[in-house]
Formats: sequence, structure tokens, C-alpha cells
Amino acid sequence: MGAIPIITTVDGMHLANMIHSASNHLNNNKVEVDTLNVFPVPDGDTGTNMSLTFTAAATEVKKFVTSSIEEVGKALASASLRGARGNSCVILSQLCRGISKSVAGKQSVDAVGFAAALQNGVETAYKAVMRPTEGTILTVARMTAAAAVEAAKTETDIEKVFAIAIEAGKEALANTPNQLPVLKEAGVVDAGGAGLVYLLEGAYTALTTGTIVELQGGESAPAATATSAQASLNVEDIKFGYCTEFIIDKKNPDVDVAHFSEVIDPKGDCKLVIDDDEIVKVHIHTNHPGFVIEEALKLGALSKIKIDNMRLQHSSIIEAEQADTAPAAAKEEKPRKPYGFVAVTAGAGLADIFRDYGADEIIEGGQTMNPSTDDILTAVEKINADCIFVLPNNKNIILAAEQAAELSETKVVVLPTKTVPQGYSAMMAFLPHLDVETNTAAMKEAIGTVKTAQVTYAVRDTSVSGKTIAEGDIIGICEGEITTVGDKPAKVCRELVKGMVDEDSSVISVFYGSDVTDEEAEKLAEKLEEKYPDMDVMLQSGQQPLYYYIISVE
Repeated sequence: MGAIPIITTVDGMHLANMIHSASNHLNNNKVEVDTLNVFPVPDGDTGTNMSLTFTAAATEVKKFVTSSIEEVGKALASASLRGARGNSCVILSQLCRGISKSVAGKQSVDAVGFAAALQNGVETAYKAVMRPTEGTILTVARMTAAAAVEAAKTETDIEKVFAIAIEAGKEALANTPNQLPVLKEAGVVDAGGAGLVYLLEGAYTALTTGTIVELQGGESAPAATATSAQASLNVEDIKFGYCTEFIIDKKNPDVDVAHFSEVIDPKGDCKLVIDDDEIVKVHIHTNHPGFVIEEALKLGALSKIKIDNMRLQHSSIIEAEQADTAPAAAKEEKPRKPYGFVAVTAGAGLADIFRDYGADEIIEGGQTMNPSTDDILTAVEKINADCIFVLPNNKNIILAAEQAAELSETKVVVLPTKTVPQGYSAMMAFLPHLDVETNTAAMKEAIGTVKTAQVTYAVRDTSVSGKTIAEGDIIGICEGEITTVGDKPAKVCRELVKGMVDEDSSVISVFYGSDVTDEEAEKLAEKLEEKYPDMDVMLQSGQQPLYYYIISVE
């Protein structure tokens, strides 16, 4: 028997297979990751969000049949960036971005290069998070990369390097409860870290066996959604028909990239010109690719030229670009205004209230599903305004919103609203005649004056914040902490309000969900009015799913 061949290089085909396999493996285990969320609430969706994010990346990578690891890396970074939903997914997208940067300009990488790519991914992710928290996906990624770098010093077989790295990641994951007390109390490991380990395991299977992990249960939801979007596309709506991409190898470091960007700007949309040291990466949708190329040649030699006629293609390329072309057309139909608002919420009643306050676009999500970076960017691009405020209304959406703001060519201000009531208070503080800075300061100040709580039910047995919780218990969450456990939603709601009201409080707002009848809500409001006669009690139908009540006290 001959010696088992070792894997000394990874190219684009290897990486593409690894991405597909990783995506499927996480998809097969996403429910288990969902159950690891510390709070036993019904909208714990870390695994689902990570799976959707990476499925978007895998779908994009399927467009490329290439041995170039650079091209596959670019597709991975771009799709994961736009598809990211939730904090763990934004971090995951930054890991992918760092990996992509590390393999830029390469056909393949050896063991040292493979480890360096993982390390660069970690460094990029840490830089993207303002206050990194250990005991999370960041820690698992850091320990994985560190082990890979160390192993690559003496080992040329990438399979062995990757195996050592994954074991280090698993050890880091198992240790997360010792780094975050809330995990230890709940008896779980970090959900984001667990999702990353599943991705690594799936990728390892493809690398070592050449076989992609089989997706259980057929095609995932994102693939079906993408097909539907393609079928509904009217190619007559495509304003600029040629998706034009290439790389400029600068003839000297001082070429005027900014001038080039300005010159081609009127010739298309979806423009992206990235000045990256010795090269310039260009992407634009245009009807005149020849003009763009002629201008680019003034800066240097061109490579990786790709021009696709989007009007003739009924492929996933059209799906990816539809969100970019349609909003642009929509903006032209509406007069430009100084300000616009995008709000994220779940529930028709809550959405109507945001519209009444002046929100231009509502993104359905927050409670049960975090919208992606691309969802937020699409909503932003539908608004024809000089400055657009985004209200995430959920702490797990803020990073994705900030990522969308970076991608948008419009001025976007992300207000750090973690709850729906904070979003309402921010909009009420807005004054259209004031400038951006003054309005931003006023809205942020308003956010800080609101106390928020929610009433929902437990989906599993656990222990959190010193409280023993059984599956099916009604739980009250105030300012991100479980403070009340009971058997009736209205009773838990009253207990929450009792702990929120103080001598400075003047208004109690209650938004009741789709599982609460009008009679039940009105009875609760009557009891609150009796208990707090000097305060205004505002009752509104939010029609939100999963949460019986959302309460704010101001």
C-alpha cells in the first residue's frame, strides 16, 4: 500500500467545496445552535441566522468554477458581508473578509498561507468589533487560527494543520462558559462559537475526503427565495445592463484613483472602486463598459476582466443585482428630501406606528429573524433622501445596520435602538428643521430615557440570573435581564411594570401581541391605571409574534 498523499496546497476549487460543505453542515445543525442561546426565548436564532448568512455565501460561490483562490475568496467575502444578519454573522462576515484579503492575488496557498488567512480573518473581525467580548465566536476563531499558525511552522500537510486548528477551536468552545458566567449559569456554550465549529467541521470534511456534506431536508430556504426573485424580475427594469468587474495594476503608486471614480460615476450605478495599495478593484453596472475600461487603462494594466450582460442572463447574478437596480429606479420617482427613516420591527401594529411617526421603510424582522446587511441596504436605497436614519430596534441587528451604512453611498446614521419603544422615542425626538448632528444627539438622548421590558415564554428548562425556569413558563425580560417568572402573561407584565416605575416616571406604554385578545389587554390596562393613577397608560395593539407584551416606561 502506498503512502497516503498529503494536501500541501488549497486552491479555489478546494475552497469552494469547503464553503459548500461548511454551509450544509451548519444548516443540518442550526436548530441545535439555536437552542444554545442563553435566554430560553422562542426567538433564539443564532444558528438559523448563521446558516442563512453562509448559505448566501455558498450560493454566490457556486457562480465561480475557478482554481483561483482569490476569486472564490472575493465571492465569499462579498456575499457574507451582504448576507450577514445578527452580531455573530457580522463577525463571521468579517472573518471571511480577512481571509479574502489574505488570499488576494493568489491561485493557491500552502499550509503557512492557509494558517495566515485564518489569522488575518481573526484580526479583521476583532478590529470590526468596538468592544470584543471573550467567550464568544471571536475567542473560538482566535484560538483556531493561533493553533493553525503554530502547527504550520513545522507541518506542511494542510489536513493536519486544519485538524489541529479545529481541535483547538473545540477546546475554546468548551471553555466559553468559564469566560462568560451567563453561559455557565445557563449550562450552554456560546452559540456563535458552536456555529463556527460546525462550519469548520464541514469544511474539513470536504478538504480531506473531497466529498461535500449532504444537505439534509433538501434545498435550504434562501435558495428557494433566490429562485423566486429571479422569476419575478422584469429585465426591462434593468437600467444599466453590463456588470463590469476588473482589477487595475497601477502603473505607479500616485495614479489619481479618485478622479477615475468621479469620471465613471455618471456612466452607471452599483459602483465600487477600492484602492488597495498596488491594485484598484472596480465593479460597476454600466451601458458603456468600453468607456470604463478606456478610463481604467489610464491608471495601469487590467486583469480579471469580467463583463456580464445582465439583460440576457436568468441566473443568480440577476438575483444578486436586482436589489441594487430596482431601488435606484424607485428613488428617481420620488422627490428628494433631507431625511428618511428605516425601522426594523415585527408585527403589523408596530409597523403602522412607525409609519405614523414618519418611517419610510419597514423591514419585517427583529423578534424572530434578524434582517441581513443587504436587507437593510436595500431598504436604505429605496429612500431618496440626503440622510437616512436606521432604527435596528434590536441589539443583535445594530452591527448589520452599521455594516450596511458603510456599504451605502448615501449618508446613513445608525441609531443604537435595542428595542421597539426606544425606536419610537427616537423618532418622536426628531425635528425636521434641525441639522443631522443635532437630531442625532437628541434622538440618542431620547433612547436613554426609555425603560423597556418584554413578556414571552420559555422554550426549554434552564437557569438564568439565579432563576430556575421550566419550559412553558412565562418570563419577563427587563433591560435585557430575566427578572420575572410566572404562569400568566398579564401577571408577569404587572410585576415588570412594578419594577420599572419610579418617582420620575410619567408614561406606561403597553403593546400587546398577536396571542393576546383585545379584552385581555384592556383588562390589564385597567389594572395598571388603578395601580398608577398619576401616570398615563397607553395601550396599543402591536400584533407582534411570540411576545405577549412589550412595555416601556418613561
